[in-house]
Amino acid sequence: MLPPTVQGVLVNTGQSCIAPTRILVQKEREAEAVGVIKAMFDGTSVGDPQSEGGHIGPVVNKAQFDKIQDLIQSAIDEGATLETGGTGLPSNVNRGYYVKPTVFSGVTRDMRIANEEIFGPVATVMAYGDLDEAVDIANDTEYGLSAVVSGDPAKAAEIAPKLRAGMVAVNAWGPGPGAAFGGYKASGNGREGGLFGLKDFMEVKSISGIPA
Repeated sequence: MLPPTVQGVLVNTGQSCIAPTRILVQKEREAEAVGVIKAMFDGTSVGDPQSEGGHIGPVVNKAQFDKIQDLIQSAIDEGATLETGGTGLPSNVNRGYYVKPTVFSGVTRDMRIANEEIFGPVATVMAYGDLDEAVDIANDTEYGLSAVVSGDPAKAAEIAPKLRAGMVAVNAWGPGPGAAFGGYKASGNGREGGLFGLKDFMEVKSISGIPA
């Protein structure tokens, strides 16, 4: 069930606040998951956003390009395994803020790339032993906007309430239509969208001291 999750890392060239860039997989299935993710990223081409086709475009500006390049290099320096992609421009372009679709395995929670928002087409694979460890790793971040659980929906229903994120998608990378949008921790307070978003625009009157 990985593809719906991984797809969210590539949408809009990874420039999405809910992109699931930290991908947690069971240790015994890490090699299998990395193979699937690497194949998806290897099959993603980069090109001119004004041309039609199944490719991704550049990131928004030089500052963002430089930030992504720095994070990719930091992961290499800190010992993560570069599966595909890396620093520099893709081979088919010679200018612009294009980023190679990049996959790292062997990422640990102490690495910069696991703690800072990438906002680019970069997937990081982190292995866990059991579900308790998976939840602990998932919650070990200052952010809490969105999370994803892939696999058996019944099992996902047990895990989702344990995740400290304002939105949790099961076998998808983003919230469903009409869902309230917002997060926990450094991802902010309040909600937009859905019923909770409408309530923010209501004028509420409190009357005290009259019979119930």
